[in-house]
Amino acid sequence: MSTEPSTDQPNALRVVADAAASLARGTDLDAAIGTLIAGAAGSTGAELAALFVQDPEAGGLQLVAAHGFPDEAIGGFEAEVVGDPDHPISVAARDARPNIGRIGTRPDGTLMTGADLPLIVARDGIDLPLGVLSFGWSGERSVPEEERALLSAAADLIAMALDRVRLATLVHERSEWFERLAHTDALTGLANTRLLDRVLELEVARAGRQGSELSVIVFDVDDFGSFNERAGREAGDDALRRVAAALTGSVRLVDTVARSGADEFVVVASGSAGEIVARRLIDAIAALDEDAGGVTVSAGVARFPADGTAAEALMEGARQALAGARADGSGSLGVVAAEG
Repeated sequence: MSTEPSTDQPNALRVVADAAASLARGTDLDAAIGTLIAGAAGSTGAELAALFVQDPEAGGLQLVAAHGFPDEAIGGFEAEVVGDPDHPISVAARDARPNIGRIGTRPDGTLMTGADLPLIVARDGIDLPLGVLSFGWSGERSVPEEERALLSAAADLIAMALDRVRLATLVHERSEWFERLAHTDALTGLANTRLLDRVLELEVARAGRQGSELSVIVFDVDDFGSFNERAGREAGDDALRRVAAALTGSVRLVDTVARSGADEFVVVASGSAGEIVARRLIDAIAALDEDAGGVTVSAGVARFPADGTAAEALMEGARQALAGARADGSGSLGVVAAEG
């Protein structure tokens, strides 16, 4: 039995060098990994190769690349490995130990030699298994040291590439999370003051360009301080969340709902029907079930351009209208007083 690669097989050093360059500078990770697997298989004479990766969410192995398999055989092979915890490839993944030179039997009864190399990266001194790179040869053969070194190098390169992708994904997800956190009220999930200011500036500018109208509605939970003292902080937080849900459930998708203070909420709605929208929202909150603690809100409305042509003027006008509404009692609605 032959253990030496034929002269027409690719040079092992060239395989590793080309793969390292592709993985380091390439933009198509799948293609780079596929080329590396095919090169390693060709350099060692392996007829088959497969890359299984641990699914970070669902758990278990997933076949992500295959070389030398007929298309109709890939599904069955993946099911065989994934469905059998005692399959050598599954064992190599679970134990994070290479198994090179194992002798097995193909489904057709012929002998084959396999090599299963776990993909492992170290972080903070702890080995993290990412999957398994497996190769197969027809018949029974030994795997010389130089081939073992090449296969191990291929597994290490793929492990580093996969780890880099996962780290990049984690960084992106954390960046998105921090971005959302920076513009979201932690208690209610609504837009916070920072996002409200940005949206209001943009909406005022848009309304000015288009010659359209815009409504700014400021809501305040009636006598919220007394409610907190009577029912407790936890009940108060729950009431605020219910008010927030009622507001978002009663406006259009194009409208913006924000929490702008301890018990203050703002709705930015395109069009001139601010008073109608405000009254509908006041009624929706008053109709909340008893679990909400029977809270009510009062509101003040300002309109662009009638009550102001700048974001600050509209907010100030809506708050002045709210102050007038609160003087009229709970659940009241106020508008900017006409001049004259």
